[in-house]
Amino acid sequence: MKAHCKTGGAARHLAGADTVLAGIIKRVGPCALPLKPARGGYFEALAESIVYQQLNGKAAATIFDRFRGIYPPGKFPAPEEIARTPDARLRAAGLSKQKLSYIKDLSEKTAAGQLNFAAFPKMSDEDIVEELSSVKGIGRWTAEMFLIFTLARPDVLPVGDYGFKTAVMKAYRLKKLPDAKKLEKLSANWRPHRSAATWYLWQSLK
Repeated sequence: MKAHCKTGGAARHLAGADTVLAGIIKRVGPCALPLKPARGGYFEALAESIVYQQLNGKAAATIFDRFRGIYPPGKFPAPEEIARTPDARLRAAGLSKQKLSYIKDLSEKTAAGQLNFAAFPKMSDEDIVEELSSVKGIGRWTAEMFLIFTLARPDVLPVGDYGFKTAVMKAYRLKKLPDAKKLEKLSANWRPHRSAATWYLWQSLK
């Protein structure tokens, strides 16, 4: 898969296609999205994303560290290890009852081979979203973040992301948060680099 966030590639395309983005890109500088997909580690990335859901970064990091501390240091625990960990130990690490059920479901489905991680590099974005959404607690938003930050997919448009919608509203001086239809229309010229465009718009809020 080609790198999609080099200044000479995605940024140049976006700046030429959209004057608003051109201004943001000039201010923000080089894009910091991953240049190539991660080689493995998918289970860990998804488990971490579940822990981080609806928490601020510091609190989530603390809980994730405690969760990791249940297992021997080094390699991330195998799904089978997590699946057989008593619920009480996971709860003691700070996982809510709901997130515990999500982590267990992810672990069990991964251990059973219901998530075909090996096939992900050859699967379409939408097929990956559909497969990941079979896991409790993983919806479209979490799957799309996985596509952007773990698989480095270049053309993901997370129309349900509040931060992205807020950034678009402010940057394009809209009267209200844009809906999916508006975002699809607005982003037509960003293709095939909508992931980078999304990242730049996130940065515009800082």
